[in-house]
Amino acid sequence: MSTAEPVRLAATPVEAPASRTQNRVLAVCLVVGFATLVDQSILTVAIPSLRASLGAGTAQVQWIVAAYSLGFAVALVPAGRLGDAFGRRGLLVAGVATFSALSIVAATATSADVVVVCRLLQGVAAGTANPQVIGLIQEHFTGWRRTRALGAYATVAAFAGVVAPLLGGAVVGLAGEAGGAWRWVVVLNVPFGLAVAVLGVAWLPGRAGRAAGPGRVRLDAVGAVLLGATTLALLVPAVRLSGGGSAGWGSVVVVVVLVALLLLWERRCARRGGLPILAPDLLRLRGFATGTLVATFAFGSALGTSLVLVLFLQEGLGLSAWEAGLVGAPGAVVGAICSAYAWRVSSRYGRPAVTLALAAVATSLLVGAALVAWAPPAVLVGGLIVTQVVTGAGGGLVHAPNQALTLEAVPLRSAGLAAGFLQVAQRISAVLALAVLGGLVLASATVGDLDSYRRATVVALGVTSALVVAAAVASSTDRRASTTPGVVALECAAT
Repeated sequence: MSTAEPVRLAATPVEAPASRTQNRVLAVCLVVGFATLVDQSILTVAIPSLRASLGAGTAQVQWIVAAYSLGFAVALVPAGRLGDAFGRRGLLVAGVATFSALSIVAATATSADVVVVCRLLQGVAAGTANPQVIGLIQEHFTGWRRTRALGAYATVAAFAGVVAPLLGGAVVGLAGEAGGAWRWVVVLNVPFGLAVAVLGVAWLPGRAGRAAGPGRVRLDAVGAVLLGATTLALLVPAVRLSGGGSAGWGSVVVVVVLVALLLLWERRCARRGGLPILAPDLLRLRGFATGTLVATFAFGSALGTSLVLVLFLQEGLGLSAWEAGLVGAPGAVVGAICSAYAWRVSSRYGRPAVTLALAAVATSLLVGAALVAWAPPAVLVGGLIVTQVVTGAGGGLVHAPNQALTLEAVPLRSAGLAAGFLQVAQRISAVLALAVLGGLVLASATVGDLDSYRRATVVALGVTSALVVAAAVASSTDRRASTTPGVVALECAAT
C-alpha cells in the first residue's frame, strides 16, 4: 500500500450523507463508550472517601480497584463471540443496563465486600458491552465512514480520560470529602445507562445479516473459566504480599498448574477449529509478541501510576479530590492530543518512535519519583504537573500506535483473535498493577504522614518506571522503520 493511499479520504464531500441509521448507531456507541470509559477511572479519585466511609482495609481497596479489570478481561472475548452469533443490540443494552443497576447497588452498599462484588460484575457487564460498540461500527460503516466513526470513538475515549478525574473530584468536593461522597461518584453513569437502554432499543437495528446462527456459536467457556482462575491465582498472593502478608509455595504451584492448563486447552481449542480466548501460537510471530509485551507493561504502568499519584496527592499531601484531578488534567489533555496525531508519527518512523516515547515516559516517571522524594510541597505539585504532561504525551504516542503495529504483524484471518488476545493481556496487567501498587502504598503509608507517603510513592513509581523500561527494551527489538499508514490510522482511532 502506498503512503499516499489515505488521501482517498478527500472524496468525503462528494459521498452521500450518512443514513439516519448510521447516525443513530454512532450516537449510541459514543454514549456507551463515554459512560464505560469514564467509570473505568472515575472511582480512583474517590478511593479516600470510600475508605473513610466504609472503613475499607488495604486488601479490600486492592480488590475494589482490580475487580473491574478482572471481570472485563474474562467477559471480553466470549461477549464478542455472542454478539457475532446472536446480534449486538440485545447484548449492548443488557450490558449497559446491568452496569447501571450494579452502580445503584454499589452506591447503597454498607460493606466494602459488596462494592468488590459489584465492581467485578460491572467489569463483566462493561466487557459484554464494549465488543458490541466496535462490532456495530464495523458492521454499519465502511471505508472512510468507518475511519471517521472510529475516530469519533477515539475522541470520546480521550475526552473521557480527561473528564473522569475532574468530574469525580468535583462530585466528591461538592458532596464533601468524607462520608458518602464516593456514592455519588458511583451513580454518575446511571443517567447514561438509562439513555442507552432507551435509545438502544429504539434506534439500534436487530441482528446483522452476517451474524452466525445461534446453533453455530462456538464459545471457549473452558478457556474463560481457566483465564479467570489463573488471574485470581496470580492476584491472591499479589494482594497478600503487597499488603504486607505472605504467600506460600502452594500459591506458586497453583499458578504454574493453571497457566499450563490454560495454554494446553487454548492450543487444543484452536487445533479443533474453535475460537479460543487466547491464541498462544500467535506469540510465535515476533512483531505480535513484541507488541503484546509492550502493551502489557505500558498499560499496567499507566493505570498503576494514576492510582499511586491520586493516593499520594490526597492522602499524603492533603489535596482535595478536585485538586488532585486538576494535577492530572493537563497530562490527560496533552495525551489525548498526541494520540490524535500519533498515527502520523508512527506511519513515518514506525516502532522506533514508540521506543523513544517509552524512554521519555520512563524518564518522566523517574523525575517524578525524585520530586516526590526531595521536593518541598510548594514545588512538588507544579513539578508533578510537568512530569505528568510528559508522561501523557509519551503515552499518547505509545498505546494506539503500538496496537496498530502489533496487529499489523498478524495475518488477516487471525486479526480478531489477535485483537482479543491483546486486550485481555492489557486487562490482566491492569488487574495486577492496580492491586499490587495500590496495596504497596496503602500498606506502608499512613494518611496525613507525608514522609511515609513519600517513601511508599517513590517505591511505587520506581516499579512503574521499571515496567516502562521493560516495555522500551521489548520495543527496541522490533526495528520496523515504518508501517502502513491506513492501518495505523484505523487502529489508532479504534483504541
